[in-house]
Amino acid sequence: MTAITIAGGVYHERCIWPDWDQLYGSAGRAAAALSGHVGSITLRGYARPDVATRFSQYANQYGFTFDPVHTEQVVSFEYIHSLSVPLIRPAPVMISPNPPIPVSAPVVLRFGMLEGSARVEAERCVYDPQSAFRPEPFNANGSTAKHLAIVANQGETLALGGGTDPIAAARSLLKRGAEVVVVKSGAKGAYIVEASGVSHVSAYWTDRVWTVGSGDVFAAIFAAYWGAHGDTAVHAAELASRAVAAYVESMALPVPLPPVLLQASRPQTVAAGGKVYLAAPFFTLGQRWLVDEARRGLGELGLDVFSPVHDVGAGPADQVAPADLAALDACDAVFAILDGTDSGTLFEVGYARARGKPVYALAQTVTEEDLKMVQGSGCRLFDDFVTALHHTAWRT
Repeated sequence: MTAITIAGGVYHERCIWPDWDQLYGSAGRAAAALSGHVGSITLRGYARPDVATRFSQYANQYGFTFDPVHTEQVVSFEYIHSLSVPLIRPAPVMISPNPPIPVSAPVVLRFGMLEGSARVEAERCVYDPQSAFRPEPFNANGSTAKHLAIVANQGETLALGGGTDPIAAARSLLKRGAEVVVVKSGAKGAYIVEASGVSHVSAYWTDRVWTVGSGDVFAAIFAAYWGAHGDTAVHAAELASRAVAAYVESMALPVPLPPVLLQASRPQTVAAGGKVYLAAPFFTLGQRWLVDEARRGLGELGLDVFSPVHDVGAGPADQVAPADLAALDACDAVFAILDGTDSGTLFEVGYARARGKPVYALAQTVTEEDLKMVQGSGCRLFDDFVTALHHTAWRT
């Protein structure tokens, strides 16, 4: 029977949009995701007694064993939306480190943690450092593995391997003992770096996008199939990428089994890049906050964002309007926030469509009648902020 031990954080998670209130954390989500994929799943993580009691209900529901290590700390992550910077309670600088958790098993998935670390002794280990700022090298706490795979995003890979090129950084990690390094690269998919060369798997398009924990699901499925089932790193990464698509679209765990994942017909995502015009009202605190969030999110998704309030600013109409229209002419697409039905935003949308520019619009409180011309002119309409950002970046 296949088996895996997961070591990592069990944290409380809250999100306002969409509504989410769960006790998962990286390790908890990974264990839930793997239900049905591996015969035996054990999770080791820090937990206060009341948290351990509550989380045991999750373990019973998903069919894994929870082996808690006592702590008096409870960590929570609070999000406005799934791409927002989370508010971590208590603040990371206030979290006291616990003694390392010893984990000895043939196959281990180790996550970085805020309140301590796992000291691993394994035949096969997948390590997800979970920190782009100060990721802990795998063996820094005495961890050992005969076969080590590191699964990390581009920032974490650079922080661990050094330099400015993620693939070169991954190769440097191979020289330090890793057998495989998987570099997660957003809409570009993932790059699998091994001594034999570099392979690539795509990311997949979804109708809706929920990003909290998507990396946890990737690491979990990769660990199950590379670590526990002995598949190639490329095949395990392909399954992991498809599992992420299923999770971010449905917000549901566990993720489907491989036959279902491989049969699902999904287009591959393409990182469109280019320049996006951010059309939105910015006259109240709430409006300005949302503009700033959209600008940050689009930038993190690889787009060059022109924002009138940031790049032109206030001024008389005969100066502001020509500058904004010139920027619209130069852009590749428009991201519009239609809530409030601001006249300037609607004019910019109409101007862009007349120029043949694709428009992706967020409309959560606009009536169907007020959207008639917008929808009828071929704009893509969304009621979810993060989904709208991703579809703009994918240019679907």
